Amino acid sequence: MSTHAPITVPVVRERKSGPKLTMVTAYDHPSASIASEAGIDMILVGDSVANAVHGFEKTLSVTLDIMIIHSAAVERAKPHSLIVVDMPWMSYHVSDEEAVRNAGRLIREGGASAVKLEGGANRVETVKRIVAAEIPVMGHLGLTPQSVNAMGGYKVQGKAIEDAQQMIADARALEEAGVFSIVLEGVPDVLAAAITEAVNVPTIGIGAGDATDGQVLVFHDVLGLGGGRYPKFVRSYADLREQAIAALGEYAEDVRSGAFPSEDETYHVRDEVARMLADGGALSDTTQPSSSPSS
Repeated sequence: MSTHAPITVPVVRERKSGPKLTMVTAYDHPSASIASEAGIDMILVGDSVANAVHGFEKTLSVTLDIMIIHSAAVERAKPHSLIVVDMPWMSYHVSDEEAVRNAGRLIREGGASAVKLEGGANRVETVKRIVAAEIPVMGHLGLTPQSVNAMGGYKVQGKAIEDAQQMIADARALEEAGVFSIVLEGVPDVLAAAITEAVNVPTIGIGAGDATDGQVLVFHDVLGLGGGRYPKFVRSYADLREQAIAALGEYAEDVRSGAFPSEDETYHVRDEVARMLADGGALSDTTQPSSSPSS
């Protein structure tokens, strides 16, 4: 369990003026424990679990029940970090009533402290209803993976002046609706800076330059566990995938050669029991465990 002071929604709000906020997207008990011990401010249980853990091509494949399972695993690590959970696709799109109900499940069953949803002005009423239920909401603008089909792929957003203006308006609308922070993903640095200046809630960037109030990356990407080609905005601080491959390869060779297990990794019995077993003999009544209640 972390010794860091717990991060709460009010603490996040107060960090608008610094120091910068740190967030990683993590999905399970070990990752949450590591992130908390490292002093990470927020853990996002992201719907990117679809890609990073379950091997799906798109985030659209994960369900509310899957998100609850992963959120609960993170919560059981008791991190000091604020736990924010993505509302998956179609969990807040049908009606505001259903959105509130599903957000409540992420809090009650998943142990989250806040939820995150994608969209701008089109999500204002939904955000208001969830916030009115005393559930903190984090917004998400720019490259919104749940809109990948509508956007025609994972593309940088806000390059045109009209799109940039709309995103600034969306950020202001989300702030007015009651979000406590906004993720800005895949937007030009100057636009992220303008949005950060335009709102009074912290912005968390991912592929949005360095002017935001904080940054978020996926746990697996930071540690080099993902393999393959990472997006431009990712910086891997370790190469644990290669280390893991080497370690598992060494283990496999030791098993095949007989070097594992060694004496240090082996349990033993008394010499007389070992001799008896080696000779194929049965244990005598005096050497067998007693089944009497007094034993």
